[in-house]
Amino acid sequence: MSSNRLLIVLSGPSGVGKDALLRRMKEQKYPFHYVVTVTSRPRREGERDGVDYRFVSQREFQQMIDNGELLEWANVYGNYYGVPRKEISQALSKGKDVIVKVDVQGAATIKRILPQAVCIFLRPPSMEELERRLRQRHSESAKDLALRLQKAEEEMKSLPLFDHVLTSYQGKLDEAISQIQSIVAAEKRQVKPRVVEL
Repeated sequence: MSSNRLLIVLSGPSGVGKDALLRRMKEQKYPFHYVVTVTSRPRREGERDGVDYRFVSQREFQQMIDNGELLEWANVYGNYYGVPRKEISQALSKGKDVIVKVDVQGAATIKRILPQAVCIFLRPPSMEELERRLRQRHSESAKDLALRLQKAEEEMKSLPLFDHVLTSYQGKLDEAISQIQSIVAAEKRQVKPRVVEL
């Protein structure tokens, strides 16, 4: 078992490309354990339960909170999202590096609980570009879109909480993946490795 297995926390504003980046990493068989976030939000077209998210009812989500099954959880835009603790601890105990996608609030919580986590912020090239990407999704009302953009402005102020910042350029996923690989390689070469204990 590797003693310097890493917990990578990927975060950034809604619409910045976190899901697309992780999908590409999985397709290219990057050797991480990809944590499946639990959510109470309705499934979007094309999403698969247990792959994109683990979809549960609000009641089931509340039970998970009550049972201490979540490393962190939050109410985002009226829906609950959470990171299952057991999934992370099992993967780490098998010597695997783990990558988890959370919102900025979730990243801050994980960093507080596990300061050894490597937190990466994925930012858009500009707020105008982020707005364009959100509009292309056609999954939010005008009111929700405005709310997400306002929240993104706030989240951009959280950069000092993160260990690394990457810019997500349209059509350049492989470049971002290469940067993540470099971050992981550099972290593995640290004299004092980050040892994550859950």
